[in-house]
Amino acid sequence: MLSKIDTQMLRIAYEEAKEGFEEGGCPIGSVLERAGKVVAQGRNQRVQKGDPIAHGEMDALRKAGRQSTYRDTTLYTSLSPCMMCTGTIIQFGIPRVVIGEAVNFGGNEELLRSRGVEVIIANDQDCINLMTKFIEEKPELWAEDIAE
Repeated sequence: MLSKIDTQMLRIAYEEAKEGFEEGGCPIGSVLERAGKVVAQGRNQRVQKGDPIAHGEMDALRKAGRQSTYRDTTLYTSLSPCMMCTGTIIQFGIPRVVIGEAVNFGGNEELLRSRGVEVIIANDQDCINLMTKFIEEKPELWAEDIAE
């Protein structure tokens, strides 16, 4: 069950994803939250910036800048995180991840859980629909994003 804060933060992640889609990029958004407040938010910018590691989670964390700790944060992402983003979550010690959807891409939820991260999959229909539309309209770009 999502809390009110979870719902609000996931909506921001979705809006970031939607903006990325409208910019011609991969629609994946992310938010880093602490104590009910947005620390930073971002979106996949691989296409827009020509940066292969500018995934949504990485963009939000980069915008957050240096943090003395991440152990009191939650990371929200519109799509299940890839191996690179999963590794970053583990490396930074982020204890909780809320995922908008894992229907179109089953990321690494079990790896996160095995490392003590609380993982919540929201099955948000807006996130599912946006990613489905993107994959249907731009299959080559999607394949590139997931390195297939």
